[in-house]
Amino acid sequence: MIKVPVTYSCMLKTINIFISVLCCQYLVAQKQLDLSSLSDFKNAGANWHIAGDVNADLYKEDTLIFSNGKGILVNVPNKDARNDLFTIFKHGDLDIELDYMMAKGSNSGIYLQGRYEIQLLDSWGVLNPRSGDNGGIYERWDDSKPEGQKGYAGIAPRQNVSSAPGLWQHLKIAFQAPRFEGGIKTQNAKILKVELNGILIQENVSMAGPTRGTVNNNEVSTDALRIQGDHGAVAFRNIIVSNYDKIKPSLSGIALTIYKGKFQNEPDYKTIKAITQKNLPTITTNIAGLPDNEYLIRYTGTINVNEPGEYNFNTYTAGGSGIVKINNAPVIVLNNNKGSVNLQQGDWPFELIYTKYVDWAKSSLSLNISGPGIREFTISDVTSISATNEADPVLINATENSILRSFVDLPVGGRVVHGVNVGSPEKIHYTYDMDKGMVVQLWRGNFLDATPMWHERGDGSSKAAGAALYFGKPMLSIEKLADTNAAWAADTIGTGYRPNGYVLDEKDRPTFKYTIYGATVSDMTRVSENGQGIQREITILNGIPNLYVRVAGANSITEISKGLYLINDKSYYLKMDNSSDPKPLIREQDGQKELLIPIQNKLSYAILF
Repeated sequence: MIKVPVTYSCMLKTINIFISVLCCQYLVAQKQLDLSSLSDFKNAGANWHIAGDVNADLYKEDTLIFSNGKGILVNVPNKDARNDLFTIFKHGDLDIELDYMMAKGSNSGIYLQGRYEIQLLDSWGVLNPRSGDNGGIYERWDDSKPEGQKGYAGIAPRQNVSSAPGLWQHLKIAFQAPRFEGGIKTQNAKILKVELNGILIQENVSMAGPTRGTVNNNEVSTDALRIQGDHGAVAFRNIIVSNYDKIKPSLSGIALTIYKGKFQNEPDYKTIKAITQKNLPTITTNIAGLPDNEYLIRYTGTINVNEPGEYNFNTYTAGGSGIVKINNAPVIVLNNNKGSVNLQQGDWPFELIYTKYVDWAKSSLSLNISGPGIREFTISDVTSISATNEADPVLINATENSILRSFVDLPVGGRVVHGVNVGSPEKIHYTYDMDKGMVVQLWRGNFLDATPMWHERGDGSSKAAGAALYFGKPMLSIEKLADTNAAWAADTIGTGYRPNGYVLDEKDRPTFKYTIYGATVSDMTRVSENGQGIQREITILNGIPNLYVRVAGANSITEISKGLYLINDKSYYLKMDNSSDPKPLIREQDGQKELLIPIQNKLSYAILF
């Protein structure tokens, strides 16, 4: 930790004060709302409740059923109580991250500063979302305009990645408040980004004014966060807010020294000769007289810190590497572009070294900083950041039933080397592992990002371009068990497993074929007619006794009604075909739940998500 020099007699007092201030600043900067009560909100109406668990009825409109406990905020409006909810704190620039659950057909919204709405809606299965759909920036409103034109300036999400009612969805919003000088607005509010279920759906949207349903038509620097409570049933948990209202660090007294040569380590400056020395207003590589190919620039100056706490530094150094030092102590070392340091309030000696040793690369340098109550920003000259070497994405849309074979890298289980990606115009897609006879991922939204496969030489892989469900480590879908406690096979040894490719139907949809334990398997997956999931049908010829299908492996599997299961903390539903005679078995293996079903001839089930 870097400290302001103090005498020993007051050192402990200074450190204690510093720790106290730092903790307070951290709580102000980032906070998880207390959902053991409604104490973080003001004058909550009777429609708002604190619960320990909540479930939606997949088939009944606007219904949430909750139980006693804490950790979940639930809104169940009725004719007598339908109030919006306002936080006690007010915010300017803000990040908010949370989980939420919609009831069937429900409607709600999050209003930044009570004025700018991100829509929350049951948009399950919507093919072409509009601004009023889930994740949309709601439209503005003008009663003076003609009918059909009163609503305007709404922004639809880039794609619909909404989950089914009763499933937890994850939302991130980054908001920049409007700017004012002398009471006059100088800059619009901005939705910097919205991510829904891990997918970017809104980015850099300037808000010329409040959206419809605003708490007030004026615009302000700070106001309360508001959750709509008058439309439909909705639940929230894990609400984390990061308030960015602190003064950013600044740099002063910047001087640079340039050395010609190839430096892959920091040199002893006493032993080399500088070719240029000058003072600058900021860190930049837009400098006349830079050597053409290889050189080192050493920037020195002072970093001015107003808020004590931990600061994160991030450099981008094209064609080389960089070093950051504060008070002569390293924060970022060569070949590692990130680092953190605790700083007290004050002015600290600062040093940045940029060594460019790749002769063909174009010089480019940036330094980003984030800290307590301070959103990451670029403190260097943004005009000296050249275009990166990142490729334009190679995106594949499934305007018709489509198949693309590729490697697929999974979060758990490594690389699938014989993956078949199956896309549909209904915007529900899956990847089938032909080495295991398993659907390894299923996603909603856009089809594939094939950049890793086709950019330059590529690595042969593609990845889902929408919000994906992953089903764990790839393993055989079908296994022969001596008894219901027997372990599932780790590989195909001894199973006689042999893939036999796939055949296409009249709509170019594949059915996969393979043999296992002498049985012939047909594995057919189809998108449901309403676009709400997939239907999988496994048919066996020449079957043998004691064959089982592993239809799910997860941390939690709960049967909520006959044949309908909630999987993995309400991540998706699994629905058994009512005509299936075999009784499903839920068991535990290696700390994980498994849903197994014995199969003799045919098995059918749906995944709804």
